[in-house]
Amino acid sequence: MKTAFLGASLAAIVGSVATADVTYSFTNQTWTGFNFTEAYTAGGLSGTMTGASINVTLNGAVSFTYADDLTVYVAGTPLAYGGPLQCGGFSSLQAAQRYYWPNGGSSAPGTTSIGTVNFTTGLNMTGSTNSVWIGNGYGAAGTSGTWTGSITLHGVNAVPAPGAIALLGLAGLVGRRRR
Repeated sequence: MKTAFLGASLAAIVGSVATADVTYSFTNQTWTGFNFTEAYTAGGLSGTMTGASINVTLNGAVSFTYADDLTVYVAGTPLAYGGPLQCGGFSSLQAAQRYYWPNGGSSAPGTTSIGTVNFTTGLNMTGSTNSVWIGNGYGAAGTSGTWTGSITLHGVNAVPAPGAIALLGLAGLVGRRRR
């Protein structure tokens, strides 16, 4: 009975995760011009990315970095121009698809950028060789911005690390052994 309950619970958890979006959160994160952080490595997401939402506040800026310069960029590693997607940012990374956030066009501290962009063509991230990068999409020399908030990627979920899957398997074995 316990095994059946455990199996049903695990199936419910896995099923609910499969439809989840992923959210990348940060506090007082500073990025200089065209500086990016690899938020999700290649193969780290599964599903089809259909859009992105932003909910950030620009805490401070140097040399006209705006709140809507915070950028989601999908590209390979090492980071290079010409990836399949750029969302946000004034300067072009020559992506195949490019979108702008619906607001946030100011460098004044306290400016927010809040909204959702739906992509014309979804990006299949399952087994992808592309990473998801987040950073400052204003590439002028000497620029920087500091943001607090989150970016949510729609239609994808994080792929569990192999160690997490091994722990689930080990928990199942321990549960069986107690019989």
